[in-house]
Amino acid sequence: MTTRTPTAARFIDTHAHLESEQFDGRQNLVIQTALDAGVQKIIAIGCTWGSSQKSLYLAKQHENVFAAVGIHPNYCSTATDHDWERILAMLEHPKVVALGETGLDRYWDYAPFELQQKYFDRHLRTSQKTGLPFIVHMRQCEQEILEMLQKARQRGPLRGVMHSFTGDSVTASNCLDLGMYISFAGMVTFKKNDALREVAAMIPANRILLETDCPYLSPHPYRSKRPNHPAMIVHTAQCVADVRGVSLEEIGIQSTQNACDLFKRLGGNDDNTKSGA
Repeated sequence: MTTRTPTAARFIDTHAHLESEQFDGRQNLVIQTALDAGVQKIIAIGCTWGSSQKSLYLAKQHENVFAAVGIHPNYCSTATDHDWERILAMLEHPKVVALGETGLDRYWDYAPFELQQKYFDRHLRTSQKTGLPFIVHMRQCEQEILEMLQKARQRGPLRGVMHSFTGDSVTASNCLDLGMYISFAGMVTFKKNDALREVAAMIPANRILLETDCPYLSPHPYRSKRPNHPAMIVHTAQCVADVRGVSLEEIGIQSTQNACDLFKRLGGNDDNTKSGA
């Protein structure tokens, strides 16, 4: 697996599809490679009841892996009410740190948009009821996402993250005003993505998160390599650090603290807090 020379920096990969069949039989290697590269914790993301169950299984097997459980918008049409009930039952487990991923998607035509909205609303209401944060997938539907977040905000505070953010600065500002965190994946490193790097530069330090969204979105200079994996977060972190004018260690400390603040069941900030950097 492709790794980077270890540094003193420590990271949390807040969005990894460890349950993907691309990792079948290799999860132990993937997780150990991440640890060796300074990734101290990983959130394994569910997209269906089955993948949520698999993510939680991995979290139970590995001390540094945690789970998010939910129904992805592209899989709403195959989900049942019983699936949702099983998702809700998983929320009691201490290693489930979030709901999701959820959200809306107009790029793919896998599920009726109204059904996507129904499930997104379910996740938002459950988050507000339980206090668990939610993870938002947004693709070609910025206005609809904002409208639903604004409506939910009228009921109470929001605790969530815009995952693998690719929107513009206006959308980012609106999300920040609603209390959301903004997370960046490998796309921020792509050579022609200057606009996204400008957004990464303007996010308040206490609202920025990092992720791989693996096995997808391998960062530059490994964009053509598959699969992406959690150890590769170091390249995204370096890019974000560069555009913000800080060190790799500093972005590691800040993003790790932010992840622990949002996903409270992750626990404390481990080595970064102790470093005093």
